[in-house]
Amino acid sequence: MFHGTGTALITPFRTDGSLDEPALRSLVQRQLDAGINFLVPCGTTGESPTLSHSEHLRIVEITLEIAKGKIPVLAGAGGYNTSEVILLARELKSLGADGILSVTPYYNKPTQEGLYQHYKAIASAVDLPIILYSVQGRTGVNIEPATVLRLSQIENIVGIKEASGNINQMGAILRQAPGNFLVLSGDDSLTLPLLALGGHGLISVVSNEIPAEMTRLVQAARSGDFVEARRLHYLFLPLMDINFVESNPIPVKAAMAEMGLLQPSWRLPLVPPKPENLQKIRTILESLNLIERAHAASKN
Repeated sequence: MFHGTGTALITPFRTDGSLDEPALRSLVQRQLDAGINFLVPCGTTGESPTLSHSEHLRIVEITLEIAKGKIPVLAGAGGYNTSEVILLARELKSLGADGILSVTPYYNKPTQEGLYQHYKAIASAVDLPIILYSVQGRTGVNIEPATVLRLSQIENIVGIKEASGNINQMGAILRQAPGNFLVLSGDDSLTLPLLALGGHGLISVVSNEIPAEMTRLVQAARSGDFVEARRLHYLFLPLMDINFVESNPIPVKAAMAEMGLLQPSWRLPLVPPKPENLQKIRTILESLNLIERAHAASKN
């Protein structure tokens, strides 16, 4: 269900900080029109820690309203408190989510056994497919391959978003886990090498900006056309990189505002990019003709 390219959707806000529902609907429709394979609302790229509980549910509800029956929706439900994650995951199931993406507990840095018990408890309590999310650079804890292998034996733990940045670790997971266990890149720039190792796709930041192009890149690699996949990879690598010139999702939202897709608004503690970084973002967008293309598309 979650093969190919999934977009870690940003959350658009109005300049007063409130949720911009019309912009969200437009962004979801834009993703569908571009042929994206699945959508991931309310992950950390969607600034989920700053969302109220009702906002979290509303964003998933809107995404499902537009996308349900066309492509799957993998809703974010992760965090520090296992019991709260379970309660949220149950609510997301009642809304009709197709699965949940669950980032590791952060700050308290649980042991590998703690991680196993955390995810086992969620999987036992919620009858939905679960994608693990390992991003040590953000959470301070890594899901080691041996723990991933243990978790892959639980029926409804179906894959992992691997954002460790360690391609050897990704290869170890692919080598050891069952063949139907999904290994998805959590780093746009590592998608191509992961696919070459047998990975199943990615959950992408850059596909907020270029959903059709990232979908083509993954399709090309998965069909064995690495000439085309490399071409797309190198063409859009500067955009993948500039999206992390400051903390995600600051740059990607700035870029999308330049493209006329949303208002440039973040919730504290995130703030707009530095002026010199905004200029770097504009330069990359202009080099790829993305601003002009987006404005032209909005007129059609």
